[in-house]
Amino acid sequence: MSKKAIWTIIIFMTLSLIGVGVIQFMWIQRAVNLDEKNFNDKVQIALSNVKKRLQNDAENEAEKNYYTNKSLFDSKTTIEKIISEDIANSRSINSYQRIKDFEYRSSILNPVDLLENIDKDKLAKYLKKELLAQNIDLKYEYGVYSNKEKAYFIENGNYTATIGDTTRSSNIAAMNPLYKAEYKISLFADESAEPGHLNLFFPGKTRFLWASVIPILISSIVFTAMILFCFSYTIYVIFRQKKVSEMKTDFINNMTHEFKTPIATISLASDSILSPSILANQDKVSRFINIIKQENARMLGQVEKVLQMAQIEKENVELKLVQCNIHELIENAIVNAELKIQAKGGTIITNLDAKNPVIQGDVTHISSIINNLLDNAEKYTPESPNIVISSRNVKDGVEFSIEDNGIGMNKDSLKLIFEKFYRVHTGNIHDVKGFGLGLSYVKAMVDAHHGKINVKSELGKGSTFSVFLPYKKM
Repeated sequence: MSKKAIWTIIIFMTLSLIGVGVIQFMWIQRAVNLDEKNFNDKVQIALSNVKKRLQNDAENEAEKNYYTNKSLFDSKTTIEKIISEDIANSRSINSYQRIKDFEYRSSILNPVDLLENIDKDKLAKYLKKELLAQNIDLKYEYGVYSNKEKAYFIENGNYTATIGDTTRSSNIAAMNPLYKAEYKISLFADESAEPGHLNLFFPGKTRFLWASVIPILISSIVFTAMILFCFSYTIYVIFRQKKVSEMKTDFINNMTHEFKTPIATISLASDSILSPSILANQDKVSRFINIIKQENARMLGQVEKVLQMAQIEKENVELKLVQCNIHELIENAIVNAELKIQAKGGTIITNLDAKNPVIQGDVTHISSIINNLLDNAEKYTPESPNIVISSRNVKDGVEFSIEDNGIGMNKDSLKLIFEKFYRVHTGNIHDVKGFGLGLSYVKAMVDAHHGKINVKSELGKGSTFSVFLPYKKM
């Protein structure tokens, strides 16, 4: 799969996830809006019922006061007058109802008086009862506002000192949550005046409305996160597999190149031996036979590396643990690498400061670790390699490091150098031999000994590999 196709899939999947998320949020928002509308309707019904109850109480109280204070004579005279007018005019309106209307119109109580005479206890009782009747069991604040005094004189079941009190700060009043109450209903209004209104405020309304959809919202977020994680992991695997595929392709190309040279040399040496002029010269025959032997050993070494990595991948490596001296293994490795380094005009400096360099490990594999690191230090230093090998004792083991002044690595290469088949790019010139298995083998063997390996590198300034090996395998 091409890189362009992968990025196309990523873009479409990302847009799809965003679209699904937006749609889910819109549906949840819609559900909350519907719940809010239903809640508002129930509150308005409750307020209307409270208004009716207050109106009935006020009418009953007005009627009671009227008949208590009005003289019987005036009442009889007025009633007889209304009845006579009805008979004279042959009206069909109920005489009793007209009498009642007349009495209320003539009453000394006006809308403002009715508002200010509201019983706070009855108001609290009516509100609670009507809200519970609408299945609203939520904390609320309420107040009765007087348009005449421009203030609340009943707040949350208590009379306030606002009526006739002009000392109350307007800033303090503005902080009252009832001034931003969403629900209100006019009380005792008639054609001529509107004395005031009842305000109702729910501090936890938003939380209450969202509480019903929180489980759905959380579930949606969790499942979306799971999809996002799976999608991200899939993309990671795709890129990783693509990288592995590219490295395997490079490995095949490198292997072909590495095998092609010794095969060509062996073929040339074999043809030379078969020449009659060479067969007669025993020294030349011996020389060509040695060349064939060396190239054959080189090929066998490369094949052995591939087979070793196959065994390591299957975790079939068995370590032969013995007491081994790290300093001796380093010195032996220097003997093998010194000729190649000196041929480039380079040097090897040793600072072996570990006082106890003896650990329990596999001599063959530890030697291979040191040889591989030295080989890399030489290969990736084009001119005059100056290599410094150091050792020191640390807690529970020995640490040795190999520092070079080679081409170094960037951050991207540092993340991949221990991957199988990966080789640091040196340009289009194939001047660095190998399959890209050396450092992968080193990492696997260090892990097998329960050790640690770290690398520090800067592009163009060289690299330092540090290896820690414990005294005993845990």
